[in-house]
Amino acid sequence: MPRWLNRLGSVLFRFCLLLMAVWAMLALLYSDLPGVEKAACVAIFGVMSLFAFVGKYSDYRTRLGFIVLFSIVFGWWLLLRPSNHRNWQRDVAILPSAEVNGRIITIHNIRNCDYRTETDYTTHYYDKTFDVTNIQSLDLFLIYWGSPYIAHSILSFNFNEENPISISIETRKEVGEEYSTVKGFFRQYESIYVVADERDLIGLRTNYRGEQVYLYRLNATPDFIQKVFLDFVATINSLNVSPAWYNALTGNCTTGIRSHIVRYNEDSFFDWRVVVNGFADEMLYERKRIDTSMPFPELKKISLINERAKGIDKSPDFSRMIRVGLPNMKQDTTIQ
Repeated sequence: MPRWLNRLGSVLFRFCLLLMAVWAMLALLYSDLPGVEKAACVAIFGVMSLFAFVGKYSDYRTRLGFIVLFSIVFGWWLLLRPSNHRNWQRDVAILPSAEVNGRIITIHNIRNCDYRTETDYTTHYYDKTFDVTNIQSLDLFLIYWGSPYIAHSILSFNFNEENPISISIETRKEVGEEYSTVKGFFRQYESIYVVADERDLIGLRTNYRGEQVYLYRLNATPDFIQKVFLDFVATINSLNVSPAWYNALTGNCTTGIRSHIVRYNEDSFFDWRVVVNGFADEMLYERKRIDTSMPFPELKKISLINERAKGIDKSPDFSRMIRVGLPNMKQDTTIQ
């Protein structure tokens, strides 16, 4: 075997070991272990990693020892189990659920928070019964809170002459817990499907967080949308029995939405913009899944709803007013 190929193999092997070491140390660092035990585990793993990578002790024995130690950490991580019983923040303390009786659906615990500020609010919940065949259209909200490359995705299911039902896949945070993208890779948050009014989920983001919110009507048939909605309902009920981990890469808001849609869409294929989802609207435009009657930059500009949403988050007419002037949404003028 050529010498350069041996060297390349050695470099790739060490690089893989390095990635394993970084992952394991972060998994330990963001674990729920007590502070002293956590520090000791991270230190031991760090020292073992150094022995495996550099110096005179870097041979097959130390590397084998490193792999065994990594396997122990990885096995422990796999055994971590999500829970529905923690000291949850008020806005995610109650899980939604649904009763399905044919085409008649009753959703329990639809959230409608009354916000005074982002952190000062009163939580309200209500139940609603409706005919699933009244779902006629589906809208996508893309919310940017920092980087233009990453967005939060929310779907709204529109009914005939009724307010939409919005579903947001989020982290279920405990009291005092903040969201961290890095922690989101390491089984630190349970997943929750928040079912809520748009005045809650969207008004919070436009009027109190100051995030940039874009709204698009998706090109889909009522039959397809109804199937997707029922798929969401099945997962919502499942999470009441079997909680699941949120994952910032594989189990986030956008990949979660895609998992509900792809099984009913034979033409669906993976695109890098599913991960870098700040460009999801551009991808949908290219696939003609949203309006294409104008150039995409123009569509993007008029789809920003922040100005429309200012100061009306408590209005019963919120859902209709944020859609005024957007393409393919004339039928929503009946929303009350």
